[in-house]
Amino acid sequence: MSSISSNKAPEPVGHYPHARRVGDLLFLSGVGPRERGSKTIPGVELDDDDNILSYDIEVQCRSVFQNVRWILEEAGSSWEKIVDVTVFLTNMKDDFPTYNQLWKEHFAVDPPCRTTLEINCLPTPIAIELKVVAMV
Repeated sequence: MSSISSNKAPEPVGHYPHARRVGDLLFLSGVGPRERGSKTIPGVELDDDDNILSYDIEVQCRSVFQNVRWILEEAGSSWEKIVDVTVFLTNMKDDFPTYNQLWKEHFAVDPPCRTTLEINCLPTPIAIELKVVAMV
C-alpha cells in the first residue's frame, strides 16, 4: 500500500491522504470543491460565521471533478479509469438533476458504477463530495 498526496487538489481537512493505492486499485478519500491553499469554495457564498448563504451546484460539481482528476493523474491514473463513485449531496431534490446532467457530460460513454446519497451536512460548507475508486 502507498499513500498519495496531490500538489494541486485541496489539502485534506483531516489526517488522511488524498488517496491510497492497493495493487492496481486507487481509493480516493472524499473529495470536495475547495481550492488548494485557501478556504475558498467555488460557487459558495458564506456569511461571517461560515454558514451557506447561497451556492451554485454546477460550479461545485465542476470543481470537484477537477480536483478528482488532479488526484488521479498525480497517482498515475485518469478520469477514464474510474470504476466506482459514491456521491454525497446535501440537497438531493434540488441538486440531483444538475449533478446527473454534468455526470452525463463527463462520462458520455461507459460510465462507472455510482451510488448517490443525501446527507445532512459535510465537514466543510459544501454541497457535494465524491468518494472514488479507480484502476491504476
